[in-house]
Amino acid sequence: MEIEFAGAAREVTGSCHLVRINGKTIALDFGLFQGRRAESEAKNRQLPIDVDALDAVVLSHAHIDHSGRLPFLQREGYSQNIWCTSATRDLCAIMLADSAHIQEKDAEHLSRRSKTHAEPLYTLRDATAAVASMISLPFKRTVEILPGIRLTFVEAGHILGSASVVLDFTEDDRPRRLIFSGDIGRSGLPIIRDPDPPEGADVVIMESTYGNRDHPALEDAQTRLAEIVSATAARGGKLLIPAFAVGRTQELVYDLHALARAGRIPEIPIFIDSPLAIDATSVFELHPDAFDRSEDLVQDVSKLFRFDLVRYTRDASESKQLNATRGPMVVIAASGMAESGRILHHLQHGADDPRNTILIVGFMAQHTLGRRILERAPVIRVFGDEMPLRASVEVLNGYSAHGDRRDLRDWIHHVRGTQKRSPEVFLVHGEATAQDAFAATLREDGFAVTVPSRGDRVTV
Repeated sequence: MEIEFAGAAREVTGSCHLVRINGKTIALDFGLFQGRRAESEAKNRQLPIDVDALDAVVLSHAHIDHSGRLPFLQREGYSQNIWCTSATRDLCAIMLADSAHIQEKDAEHLSRRSKTHAEPLYTLRDATAAVASMISLPFKRTVEILPGIRLTFVEAGHILGSASVVLDFTEDDRPRRLIFSGDIGRSGLPIIRDPDPPEGADVVIMESTYGNRDHPALEDAQTRLAEIVSATAARGGKLLIPAFAVGRTQELVYDLHALARAGRIPEIPIFIDSPLAIDATSVFELHPDAFDRSEDLVQDVSKLFRFDLVRYTRDASESKQLNATRGPMVVIAASGMAESGRILHHLQHGADDPRNTILIVGFMAQHTLGRRILERAPVIRVFGDEMPLRASVEVLNGYSAHGDRRDLRDWIHHVRGTQKRSPEVFLVHGEATAQDAFAATLREDGFAVTVPSRGDRVTV
């Protein structure tokens, strides 16, 4: 077996790992690179493999850094199956269409600015074709996806439909198992079920996003959210929250619903200002089978994402009106790393107002606007214009959908189980400092750990 690490290696975007087994090649994820525009554009347009040599794609979940290059792969001639869970397929239907719209609009903007034709990375037609190639599987059902190669999805607990991938096969007359963690969630995360780690592996490809830190307790995050909403409202300001449209937005709405029911936040309007988040919320409502039935709000409320204070603004005119409306209010808008989407307009109109608060609720990759806000840069650039950052900046790492160091360590120990021999572990999807720290932790625990760079190939 050979593994080639084609993305999310010493970085957190562009997830793609090529596994070659018995003459067949499988791509685990095919995600979009994000970050510095010129650099990520070059990476996104370079395929790591000839499409004719690729026999299957297995997709762990719908986030764009894991799925976002599938339409480009389709555009380049890929015609084989893409395997995923049913909720992942439904989320990809809206997320890849949204990504295609962004690609087309960016190309139009570049064409006007440079007065030469700029080709989008892919179009809506390519995104539609990618979704049409997806075959959905339920969790814990094993299917032979290629001769002698069997696939099983297990709950990763990261977002709706997210899965860890188990590949079973025979090599040199002995059974072997490869596990790809996907993105590992947190136990106790709102709405979705907790991670369900698979057991027994020869090789593990494992994410390490927060391998060097521990998150605050989820209960602390909800309490702190209530405090931030109340303090911003008392100033008459707006609470601006850049949030991923899938997962993070629904978690925030869920907790704001719980806080409103308990009377722990003032009765101010909460705007979900993202067509993609609105569509994603509809997908969540289609999959109540994926909800964690042990949670009180899931048991007590039939409509988790609909309550008196929350308002969904789909039209652009409604979004623009929010910038002309004085606070207090809460505005949750995509994108999660503040690199595109409606959040940019709200930052353009509100980042320089000291009454406002910008709340960071997730990981911000290097070289993104979200990271610069997280680091409280005195001046930020929005739509090419520099502006002072005078709004308060608050950070709630407790809302991360990624497991922290403890969650990751528990997960890999569960995978090892009672095996006499530890699996060989390859750490991906993490920045260098987090990966190096987590690698040291796992080596102390007796694991053989490798931290590959993009383009590395290993035979195991």
